[in-house]
Amino acid sequence: MSYRGGALSQPPRDIDVKGAAVAVFVSLLWGANPVAIKVGLADAPPIRLAWMRFLVGGAVVWLWAWSTGRLAGVRVAREEWWPLVVVGLLLTAQIGAMNVGTSLTSAAHSTVLLNLYAVHTVVLAHFLVPGDRVTLRRLAGVVVAYAGIALLFLGPAPAGASTTLGDAVMVLAGFLLAGRTVYLALAVQRLDPVKLLLAQAIIGTALFVLVSQALEPAATRWTPSLAGSIAYQGVVVAGFNFVVNLWLLRRYRPSALAAFFLTQPIFGVVAAALVTGDRLTADLLLSCLAVAVGIGLASR
Repeated sequence: MSYRGGALSQPPRDIDVKGAAVAVFVSLLWGANPVAIKVGLADAPPIRLAWMRFLVGGAVVWLWAWSTGRLAGVRVAREEWWPLVVVGLLLTAQIGAMNVGTSLTSAAHSTVLLNLYAVHTVVLAHFLVPGDRVTLRRLAGVVVAYAGIALLFLGPAPAGASTTLGDAVMVLAGFLLAGRTVYLALAVQRLDPVKLLLAQAIIGTALFVLVSQALEPAATRWTPSLAGSIAYQGVVVAGFNFVVNLWLLRRYRPSALAAFFLTQPIFGVVAAALVTGDRLTADLLLSCLAVAVGIGLASR
């Protein structure tokens, strides 16, 4: 939910045509993010690409917060430092794993495995969030989604991709994203979202710069495709999508939006086929469908 003065501007309601159209649009943009990462990896190593994305995304969030007056009076209390550091470290680990995993597997596999985080979140929330229990329907969704992922590991590897290792790293990235989602759901109840977002950007940029300097000697090729990749990840995903997602959550019930967000892996697979030339094999499409159905069931 959006935060302004500790209260919601209006109670959330059932989704309408306008909300559905916006939800599908942001899902399309989110679904294509792993494809944008794959494009950028052709010109920059994964950790360097990550800090460039963090830098641009942090600047966008800062500009948004400044232009809306949300920076006014922002101070970090002593008891807030630790949760902000934890959030920053979780996001840094997740983005790092996502970029490294995407560099080792296909864009289509990357988008399906990353979007499995919604199902991981249901499992983690069962143990970590009071009252958020796994029902029979949610359990069925978890089983269906995980069965779909098993198809990716059992199916043939795309040509030129270290799929087994890359897929394993992407599964880790999905778990880290789920853990961050659960932690944020708890932290946002007592911390201003602006502080959380800026902490993530500052910590992530600093750590990735240090790691990249130490471990990535390869040169960056400054190409239009790299610029487009960074702009997509930083401005579109970390900037525009965040602001629009706040708009959606301020007006509509999260349960009403869930059905539209489950289209993300489908959009991602199609984008991978169009942009990076990934083959739409039968096992990939079936896995994508299983994950989408599993997300739909687990989100209810």
